[in-house]
Amino acid sequence: MAAQSSSTQQLLRYSVKLIFAEEELSAGLKLNSPSQTALQLEVQLGDEDADVTVTDADGVCVFKCLVSRDTEYCRVGKQSLLITVGYNSALILFKSQSEYSTFSDALKKCHNKNKEGSVFSQRTDEASALQYFQNMMQDFVRTATYHRAILQNDVDFVDKVVLDVGCGSGILSFFAVQAGARKVYAVEASTVAKHAELLVRSNNLSDKIVVLSGKIEEISLPENVDVVISEPMGYMLFNERMLETYLHSKKWLKTRGMMFPTFSDIHLAPFSDEQLYMEHFSRANFWYQECFYGVNLSSLRTAAVDEYFRQPIVDTFDTRILMAQTVKYTVNFLEAAEEDLHRVEIPFVFQMTHSGLIHGLAFWFDVAFVGSLVTVWLSTAPTEPLTHWYQVRCLLQTPLFVKEGESLSGKVLLVANKRQSYDIHIVAMVDETGIKSSNILDLKNPVFRFA
Repeated sequence: MAAQSSSTQQLLRYSVKLIFAEEELSAGLKLNSPSQTALQLEVQLGDEDADVTVTDADGVCVFKCLVSRDTEYCRVGKQSLLITVGYNSALILFKSQSEYSTFSDALKKCHNKNKEGSVFSQRTDEASALQYFQNMMQDFVRTATYHRAILQNDVDFVDKVVLDVGCGSGILSFFAVQAGARKVYAVEASTVAKHAELLVRSNNLSDKIVVLSGKIEEISLPENVDVVISEPMGYMLFNERMLETYLHSKKWLKTRGMMFPTFSDIHLAPFSDEQLYMEHFSRANFWYQECFYGVNLSSLRTAAVDEYFRQPIVDTFDTRILMAQTVKYTVNFLEAAEEDLHRVEIPFVFQMTHSGLIHGLAFWFDVAFVGSLVTVWLSTAPTEPLTHWYQVRCLLQTPLFVKEGESLSGKVLLVANKRQSYDIHIVAMVDETGIKSSNILDLKNPVFRFA
């Protein structure tokens, strides 16, 4: 073992053996044969996570993952470690118990760094600008739907106390006052809070709307509230992790209080889009060059393809590309807890309505505002007027061929990370043939294709 140190990172090296494990959709964990030759494990320790890479004698990477406090791993026996990333697992066998202990202690120290730092600080962008909120306010479908949901349920707001979570410019707080709210506490963690305060004063509503600068997890209210309002949805519903803050705000909600929005449905369906697939694949063509200023770049083309396919696509599409009826997953904001959103698992079974290649899964969401008078829906479906959320598509690196009438089963696993977003793990199998495909995507780093 060798170690190198710097001010922020430490590099550790070990000689190990590796056993890959596969998780079958209908069975349990299946162990493959161990590597016959010793491999080299390199661990790059960062401030809060560790980059783990296993290479063979030729320097070719055979396993790589980022180990953080959210990563699933456990000790096996005296000198082995089982790491699970999504639906893939690897058992790392160390040469001795002492080397395992050194490795394990290094991970523990790494994870304990900055432990006191608030996870909510990771979630809130202190430099949010007015342009960001202008973009949302100019989304007619979004703003008009919120306005209609609040004003058409005015009986839920008349003489009531309201909490606006992540108020931004404060537009929803103004809607609540228009519906008759007695008092609105508008909470905003970014620097835009000062702009919201200016709007409140200039509209002569300082007696109705109180702007509180800070995170909902840290501020204090003088009273409990009757209604919580917010616009916490991100791309594919979950991006930005604002939903957790919205759920946290329920600590201030009275018994039988109301939440606007009340619940959300996320929809997914398999799609076929050869043009999108080839367009995405061709983005790595640069790395196919064998003489770039005399340098052969082709050894990096596989890594480049992997990187590009980790990016979800934010755009819109014609629903004729969908290969089956959608599957729906519901999050009830009145019942869900913050912890429920740290790991979201969505199983699916699709019955194919068309034959062809499945290139990936498409996602969109609806939210419902359940009031005493009417229920109002805000939809981001491809069949509805376009919003700033668009739709999100996640590609499979290897397309799956299906015939009409066959079934596609699998899971979508969303694992929350410290980048205000999620890692998306997808595994799918054509039941009749047993052929599988999978991918892991970074929701924080999408491709915006709509421009």
